[in-house]
Amino acid sequence: MQLVFATNNSNKLKEVQSLIPNHIRLLSLKDIGCSEDVPETQLTIKGNAIQKVEYIKSQYGFDCFADDTGLEVDILNGEPGVFSARYAGEQRDANDNMELLLNNLSDTPNRNAQFKTVIALHLNNKLETFTGICKGEITKTKHGDKGFGYDPIFKAKGHDKTFAETSLEDKNKIGHRGKAVRLLVDFLNQL
Repeated sequence: MQLVFATNNSNKLKEVQSLIPNHIRLLSLKDIGCSEDVPETQLTIKGNAIQKVEYIKSQYGFDCFADDTGLEVDILNGEPGVFSARYAGEQRDANDNMELLLNNLSDTPNRNAQFKTVIALHLNNKLETFTGICKGEITKTKHGDKGFGYDPIFKAKGHDKTFAETSLEDKNKIGHRGKAVRLLVDFLNQL
């Protein structure tokens, strides 16, 4: 089986490739000649994931899957959520995003948050979605140099290290994207 993973994020691609079984050949957007930005204009994480796979299917004709992920902070009513990558502006800078979030939480002891990933799969002219959630909290300072995005300030519930201090293998076991990808793989294995 061959599937396109509709992302230009090399970190996401690396994470997901480590979870996909060998009998599924994963292609990137670069592999199919897609160099443009795939639209992400929906107001929900699920909506963005679906929009991406529908775009790739309609423009390139490939069966594909895409994910969208957001960090949802309780005290901020779910922000940054669907706008996680652009929280501090269109430059999509992870450090700017983390600094803004830490500033917005500076006066509150409630630092509960969750990462949410929704994967949309467009396969055999059918659409399926899979959701992975990892509950945790936002730390007061950055820790670690692994991972990407908000990983240096997110600590999963029941763990004493941030995602940026955690190996990729361990992050995939407990993390939101790993959970969603395992649901996707379980579905694909039943075909």
